[in-house]
Amino acid sequence: MAAANPQSAIRNRQSGIVVPHAPKWHQRLAAWLVWVLVSAVAVTIRYRVIDPHGFMTRKDFSQSIYCIWHNRLALCVKIYFAFSQKRHNSPGLAGLVSASKDGALLSAIFQRFGVQPVRGSSSRRGAQALLELSSWGERGYDLAITPDGPRGPRYVLADGAITLAQVTGLPLVPTSYHLNWKIQLKSWDKFQIPLPFARCDISVGKVFRVPRELTDAARQKFRAEVEAELRAITRD
Repeated sequence: MAAANPQSAIRNRQSGIVVPHAPKWHQRLAAWLVWVLVSAVAVTIRYRVIDPHGFMTRKDFSQSIYCIWHNRLALCVKIYFAFSQKRHNSPGLAGLVSASKDGALLSAIFQRFGVQPVRGSSSRRGAQALLELSSWGERGYDLAITPDGPRGPRYVLADGAITLAQVTGLPLVPTSYHLNWKIQLKSWDKFQIPLPFARCDISVGKVFRVPRELTDAARQKFRAEVEAELRAITRD
């Protein structure tokens, strides 16, 4: 079976430029309110890092692609700037956000928190977004992706994370956290909202290096292994 070249595959899937929905004024206002509330709650939370593979102290790589489930977006940016950015003094973080109208709100929230949003998903503007994420990686930024977003199924890893690791050559780092005190919504992903003074256990999983050339079978093997690792470090 022939190996797949990720960059050529991305270019072949592109069919013109798709412009993502821009945040409306009320979404920018909502993003500001979210930023205020999350920032206020985050300073009350007690954090603990669980890092059995020693990722935080490894010196054999600098930049990374952080994979975290969609329902744990609430604290992921705060956690990145408090812990992960310091590993190699990264200039910042770029994250994949849906190009839909709903994604416009998340894009505005990311911008409030100092994250560069890149708009796209598997169903809309996906190929363009992966190339844009790659360009941010070339500038030294860490990258972030919610591999089961934006619509699920929950805790199922889509192919985008593996393709991004192939294109950039950056290691994939499964990351999750557990809150002992939270609100869990009835959305498809059972989104988690932290409550003040909660304890947050941050779990960092095994790091994956994805070769640039992969057969279809090898790609599926990596996808299954990364998904299994993310599930293993996730407690609900």
